[in-house]
Amino acid sequence: MFEGRIKDALNLALRQSLKDPRLTMVSITRVELTNDYSQAKVYWDSFNAENRGDLKKAVSGASSKLRSVLAKELNVRHTPELFLYFDSQFEDERKIEELLKGNQDNSEES
Repeated sequence: MFEGRIKDALNLALRQSLKDPRLTMVSITRVELTNDYSQAKVYWDSFNAENRGDLKKAVSGASSKLRSVLAKELNVRHTPELFLYFDSQFEDERKIEELLKGNQDNSEES
């Protein structure tokens, strides 16, 4: 519930509030809050996997700005501290699918 509001606000900020054009290719995939809402693990992914290192620097550099935008948007007494992580879930799923497909192809040849 609250995680969804944070996710939506951060995605909107990446598209509209920040001036770094690299961040328009970044999307927040999920948010996990601590029980007291003091910290948020924010997972991001990108449509451009080749520039992941550059995007990681851009996302890290925008952390304080993202928190400021979040404070204004959520209008809460305490804004959670943001910890940003690359979300490799989709990439991992693709690799698993390729491995399974490779195993299927090998079993059909036997």
